[in-house]
Amino acid sequence: MDNIQQQLQETGDFLSLTRQYEWSLPNGFSFTVKHQSSQTKSKVTVLETGLITFEPIERSTSKDIILSSGVHGNETAPIEICAKLVQQLILGKLELAERVLFIFGNPAAMNIAERFVEENMNRLFSGGHSIDQGAGSGLINKERHRALLLENTVSNFYLEGAKLSASRQRFHYDLHTAIRGAKYDKFAVYPHTHGKARKTEQLQFLKACGVNTILLSNSPTTTFSYYSAHQFGADAFTVELGKVKPFGENDMSEFAQVKSTLEKFISGQPLHYSAYDENDFNIFVISQIINRTADNFRLNFSDDVENFTDFPIDYVLAQDGENEIKVKKQGEAIIFPNAQVAIGQRALLTVVPTTLA
Repeated sequence: MDNIQQQLQETGDFLSLTRQYEWSLPNGFSFTVKHQSSQTKSKVTVLETGLITFEPIERSTSKDIILSSGVHGNETAPIEICAKLVQQLILGKLELAERVLFIFGNPAAMNIAERFVEENMNRLFSGGHSIDQGAGSGLINKERHRALLLENTVSNFYLEGAKLSASRQRFHYDLHTAIRGAKYDKFAVYPHTHGKARKTEQLQFLKACGVNTILLSNSPTTTFSYYSAHQFGADAFTVELGKVKPFGENDMSEFAQVKSTLEKFISGQPLHYSAYDENDFNIFVISQIINRTADNFRLNFSDDVENFTDFPIDYVLAQDGENEIKVKKQGEAIIFPNAQVAIGQRALLTVVPTTLA
């Protein structure tokens, strides 16, 4: 482990270490980093493969921030953004002002350039790893074990923060890319809040990241962001950044706003927002959740149809066995279509325009 730690401290390349040990590291370890310009120090703790925390030393903090990526292994742009942030922190090039946990969710899927190995990990949270979701019940594969580990890691991180102060703010941005293109290439899913008011300042933060299309979810799910929002009251979002591309083929200039805003957020630099104006945003709410129930499920539009494309009322969006799924509302649009999901899982959402109020 001494060689692993030394290499990490010299290169800051936590992603390569994660991919080398795709399911588990031999041991965790910690070390101290000194920021190059301010001489402030932070503690770095490698908890497990893909799991690393940064905590300021002798500096008060008020935020517990989680940045996760790679829950789907082929969604590479967010992985590359987070890998660069981790590297900057380890090498002392980016100052740390708040507690931050970085999560690279599914390293084994990254290594085969696939969405997942056996099962979609972003359907395995809030206990989804242990219930029957079409693949069977219980911890029957490594991705379910990994999802449980990620839940426990999030829980421990937030609870450790609570020991520092009871009034801390919790955040979790779960970064993804979409399978297909979209009319709005960056958008965020705001999880179900169970009656709590949505926060306009969080939309302003997302806008600073270059994300001004928001999808409101009004039901519980087994996604990673919903887990943090529901279990720990975190301001949490699933953030979709462009389209799936192989490692090294992303135009990272398209994500400059995302990276610079996250840098400011974790380093305590001011984030200057314009006054909230709902006209700055495209806001949608989920209308239909279509799960695949039959072997012969098929979508009635081509693979190059973009997310947020709308169809006329009564248009047949999908055929599920004998059941036709039709458009029910004016302006109803598709999002996250995937006919290849396992039976019992979500194959399509439809959304309609709405307002935050």
